[in-house]
Amino acid sequence: MLIEILPFRFELNATAIAGAGLWSLALYLGCSPVSEWVMEQINRWFNFAERSLYTSQEEFDRTRKGREAQNAFYASIFSIVPFFLIGAICNYGVELGLGRSWAISMGMLACVGCGIYELGRRSA
Repeated sequence: MLIEILPFRFELNATAIAGAGLWSLALYLGCSPVSEWVMEQINRWFNFAERSLYTSQEEFDRTRKGREAQNAFYASIFSIVPFFLIGAICNYGVELGLGRSWAISMGMLACVGCGIYELGRRSA
């Protein structure tokens, strides 16, 4: 379907997407205070941007609780984007340094290591 719409062809490397996803998950778990800070900042920005759409204070206050919950949901989803970009850079660095066959393996090791770190950090 995309081939019919777009006049050019591009290929997505499934290994690179999987490796970037693994690295982004590892970074998201390993840097959980940073990920929560990013989520809070995105949520603040969504709430601020949405406030400018309302002209009356009554209408804004009436729908506030639902909108803030929706903005928190969207912020939690969009907070992975910076980690995915950094994860893609980490995956590319591992591919350059160790070869393509190690990219997924190192991403999996990073996920396990950061997951164990996060479990230990929360219990302490």
